[in-house]
This record gives sequence, C-alpha cells and structure tokens, in this order.
Amino acid sequence: MTLRDDTELANTHEKLREVESWYEELRDDRSEDEQVRQLTLRSFKRLINQLKEEIARYEAHHAACK
Repeated sequence: MTLRDDTELANTHEKLREVESWYEELRDDRSEDEQVRQLTLRSFKRLINQLKEEIARYEAHHAACK
C-alpha cells in the first residue's frame, strides 16, 4: 500500500499505535496458548514493520518533493 495524503498518514500512525499497544499487551499476557500467542506476536510485528515502512516511504517522498 502507498500512502497518498496526510490524512492516510495520520490514519496509519493511529493504526500503528493501536497495533503496538496490542503487541505489548499480548507480549505480557501468558494466559493464552503459547503457540497461538507467538504466532500472533509475529503477525503483529510484521504489521508494525509494514506500517513503519509505509510511513517512512511517505515521509521520505514528501521531504524530497519540498
């Protein structure tokens, strides 16, 4: 996905905060099945990295255009 404007950037920042919060909560929660927990943590981490990459690409492109 490519961010097209500042609104999408703001929404992506909000999604990133939410997923990072979920990641932290699950990382500290030992009540879940360990295998499921580890798989979910990996999935969250991939999504976190994807969102950070999208933000970085948008900001780098936006800075280059100025």
